[in-house]
Amino acid sequence: MRIAQVAPLFERVPPVAYGGTERVVAYLTDALVELGHDVTLFASGDSRTAAALVPVTPSALRLDPTCQDWLLHHIRQVELVARQAGAFDVVHFHTGFLHLPLARRLMQPSVTTLHGRLDLPEVRVLLDDLRDVPLVSISNSQRGPVPHLNWRGTVHHGLPRHLLPFRAAADDYLAFIGRISPEKRVDRAIAVATRAGLPLRIAAKVDAVDRDYFARAIEPLLQTPGVEYLGEIGDAEKADLLGKARALLFPIDWPEPFGMVVIEALSCGTPVIAWRLGSIPELLDDGVTGFIVDSEDAAVDAVGRIHEIDRLDCRAAFERRFQAERMARDYVAIYERLNYEPGRSCLEAMTA
Repeated sequence: MRIAQVAPLFERVPPVAYGGTERVVAYLTDALVELGHDVTLFASGDSRTAAALVPVTPSALRLDPTCQDWLLHHIRQVELVARQAGAFDVVHFHTGFLHLPLARRLMQPSVTTLHGRLDLPEVRVLLDDLRDVPLVSISNSQRGPVPHLNWRGTVHHGLPRHLLPFRAAADDYLAFIGRISPEKRVDRAIAVATRAGLPLRIAAKVDAVDRDYFARAIEPLLQTPGVEYLGEIGDAEKADLLGKARALLFPIDWPEPFGMVVIEALSCGTPVIAWRLGSIPELLDDGVTGFIVDSEDAAVDAVGRIHEIDRLDCRAAFERRFQAERMARDYVAIYERLNYEPGRSCLEAMTA
């Protein structure tokens, strides 16, 4: 198939350090190429991909000091995709909501993977007006607030098999990887590790919107004995940090749509202690690949029982459920179903 992948421009594909959506697009794109498909990637010009690259911007926008308005670049990206859409059998968007008015007018089949939370009132209003657009969720829980939309499937993320290798033995510390923000609750991770008597290594970025929160609520906690803040890290450092950790702490306080670091930990064989919110019950087998908890007390208890989890079982779950090839094949099945449908836009279908 001739497939277009449309990535956000905030990070390169794949990101140098932190990055969720662009990382998924990178793994999916390369896996599709490996399966023999003709893939074109619309992304920042510094991206690294096995596909044909259409460079929308010279470099990723988040760390570009010359970028004054990221929205203008994404509007231009939508226009570039529209001009070239006829060259593809399917166009796969990962760019949030901005492109949706275009997607429902394309004559070519298209699908949009929604990577963020869908429980906000404004999101529900927008998507209700665009309920005919074909969508994919990244977990079943993600679509809970808007079950009536045109869902074509749920596809869990996947990683390249050898990206984060298995480690049979762990060192004596806990890990937290992600963003420092109120909903990620690194403060809760610090509390759990402190009560459990284990060091905590934190690898996380701080977005501009969260800088005040970081300075006010988190930075003082980083002085806690045993807590080490590493900043943002890349894949090489992540494999070492996750692989040697006794467990990953995932103390979220929001309906997490997926949680990429959870399957990254499983790839290393590292068990996960996570709060029972969002996608977590779909990703973890409680008592097998980690522990699903509802309180700080339960998390501290889980740390004390983490020796009950077999690291080989964690890796086996990753290989069975969360490899990039499985993700790519799931998407190809959706693309093929879209191509069997009449070749008309969503808008024409609604007005017919």
